[in-house]
Amino acid sequence: MRPPDLNLNPLTFNMEIFNVYPLLDLEPVKAKGAYVYCQDGKRYLDFYGGHAVISIGHSHPHYVNKISDQLQNIGFYSNSVQNPLQKIFANKLGEISGYEDYQVFFSNSGAESVENALKMASFHNGKSKVISFDKAFHGRTSNALSVTDNEKYQAPINQDNEVIFIDFNDLAGLDRELSKGDVCAVVIEPIQGIGGIRVFDDVFLQQASQLCREHNAVLICDEIQSGAGRTGKFFAHQHAEIKPDIITIAKGMGNGFPFAATLLSPDFEPWYGQLGSTFGGNHLACTAATAVLEVIEDEQLIHNANEVGKYFKQQLSRLPQIKEVRGRGLMIGVEFPFPIKKLRQRLIEEEQVVTGVSSNPNVLRLLPPLNISKKETDQFINAMQNALKQHQLLQ
Repeated sequence: MRPPDLNLNPLTFNMEIFNVYPLLDLEPVKAKGAYVYCQDGKRYLDFYGGHAVISIGHSHPHYVNKISDQLQNIGFYSNSVQNPLQKIFANKLGEISGYEDYQVFFSNSGAESVENALKMASFHNGKSKVISFDKAFHGRTSNALSVTDNEKYQAPINQDNEVIFIDFNDLAGLDRELSKGDVCAVVIEPIQGIGGIRVFDDVFLQQASQLCREHNAVLICDEIQSGAGRTGKFFAHQHAEIKPDIITIAKGMGNGFPFAATLLSPDFEPWYGQLGSTFGGNHLACTAATAVLEVIEDEQLIHNANEVGKYFKQQLSRLPQIKEVRGRGLMIGVEFPFPIKKLRQRLIEEEQVVTGVSSNPNVLRLLPPLNISKKETDQFINAMQNALKQHQLLQ
């Protein structure tokens, strides 16, 4: 079925789009489940979900109905009024995640949730130095960018914060810096997404948690990409059986609706004006996020992510020309001994399959919806076999 022509003539527009995104030659106009339908009339298998945002599948009927019904009543009011939808979401999140004793502050994006986490850590212990890790990505706003390991994104105004970058899984380096006693927080992605799906060792996370407690430093786990059940547990850090002081969430929590939050342990005491957000936790946002949690629970998507993820990794590891398959659940990185740019393009153009990239040019990043089936992973494997065969022929 060919989508309707939108008849958009760029010559009729005067204002230019600020050109900061390298765009794929795709124009999605409709999406359902694990597929997007583009203006060219083709259907594409989506194994990227717009940076791990699509957690329960495109246009899930429960999600669509909940948002539509809410919009008939009230879509938005600020945080100056009572909003029981926030408490409904918080109760459901605590129940599913196992963090019922934590508090939640709502915002709109992952970068905001990291900003709030760092601010709260500094309020808590009065310190300002932060430890991050090589290849980390935590957002593009001021403090979040300062703990992101990419100088290309940093303007001079972002370079004043005191941040120490530690090597991946470097416990000795972490111990050395924390022992100085002046560290405010350690911020870590249990699985680095943009960094190339690099999984921190469970033992490292356990020792890092212990060291933070010993040296009065706040442990922040950035679960923006790895949360919401993606790794086969609700949070990726739960594989290591640790409990951080602060957790940041976004992306898959809203399934496309802008939603983010910062989870804080009971040790943090709020006061009026400490944090703020105009749109954070609004009626539509909480409805969308609650619908996501309901689908995750009702359809047992955490279990599905775990089981299908294991099967998918096994199938991927049997493909030729692959250096390594890594990740957990449905957060998977496939590393090749060559740059994957042309391979990715071949998957899109010849196989109608969408995948993601990372800061490692040799890593293909796979983040399909959590309700993906083995049948659809087999479809992906077949597409990859075809693309690799063509890639090898054209070398």
